[in-house]
Amino acid sequence: MKPTCELCVALPASLVSDVPHLREKSLKIGLIGRAASIFRVDHILLFPDLPDVDQTRDARLISVILSYMETPQYLRKRLFKIRPELRYAGILPPLRTPHHPLADRIADLRVGEYREGAVASSTKNGTLIDIGVERPVLVPDVKLKVKERVTVRIRRLGKHPRARLASREEIEEYWGYRVTISDVPFGELVKSTPFDLVVATSRYGPPFPEVEKALAIQWRMTDSRLVAFGSPAEGLHEIVAKEDLHLNEVVDFVLNTIPDQGTETVRTEEAIYTSLALLNVLGRS
Repeated sequence: MKPTCELCVALPASLVSDVPHLREKSLKIGLIGRAASIFRVDHILLFPDLPDVDQTRDARLISVILSYMETPQYLRKRLFKIRPELRYAGILPPLRTPHHPLADRIADLRVGEYREGAVASSTKNGTLIDIGVERPVLVPDVKLKVKERVTVRIRRLGKHPRARLASREEIEEYWGYRVTISDVPFGELVKSTPFDLVVATSRYGPPFPEVEKALAIQWRMTDSRLVAFGSPAEGLHEIVAKEDLHLNEVVDFVLNTIPDQGTETVRTEEAIYTSLALLNVLGRS
C-alpha cells in the first residue's frame, strides 16, 4: 500500500564525488535508487553543496541515472536517448516496484489495472499509448505530445484495448519517485519549500533512541516529510555553515541513526539505508 504522506529525500550534488570512475558512480547511484524504492520515497531533491564549484554536471548525472532506473524497462528506449551518463546502465539493480510490471502481453492485463506509458502517436480518435504490450492502447478524445510519459488505467481489452489517463494520487500502491535538481543550497531550499517536518541525519546529532518518541509524534502528525543527508566529504552541519546557518535553526530534528559507528566514516548510501529503515519502522509504530 502507498503511504498517505509524501516522503522526500534531499541529497547533495557531490554525492558521488568520492568515486572517480563512471562505473562506480553508477553503482552507487543505483544503490540509492534501490533504497528510495524500498522505502517508498516519493521525491528526491538534489541540492548544490559546494558554492565555489559548478555542480551542474554532477547533479545531472545523478538525476539521469535515478530517473532512468525509475522508468519502467519497456519505456526506456523510447524515453531515453543514447547518452554517456547511461554507459553502465546494465549494472543498475532492477526496482521491481508495482509500476515495473513483468507482464508484456495484452492477455495478461486486467481491466482496472494501472500502467505507465509513453505517447506513441495521435489519431483522429485520440492518442495511442505504449504500455509495454504488443499493441498500444487508445486513450480516446485526448491529444498529447509524442514521447510524453503518462499514467493510464485499462478500461477495455481485446484487439482494440482502451484506457483513460490517470493521476498517481488515485493509485493505492507505491508508484515510484521523481527527481528534482535544486538551484539553491540546502538551507535556502528548506526555507522556500513548505515541508511539515524536516529531519537531518548527522553523526553529531543525538542518538536515534533519544529522540525516537518525540520524532514519532511529529512523524505521524505530518503530511510532507523531508529527510536530508550529507556528502562524502562534509556533513550537513558543515554544508549549511557555508550559508552562515546553524543546522538546528534549519531543521526540526537532527539525529544520529548509527550511534557508536565502528568505522571512521559512513557512506551516504549506507546512511540512507540505515536511516530510512529506522524511519520506516517509526512510521508504523
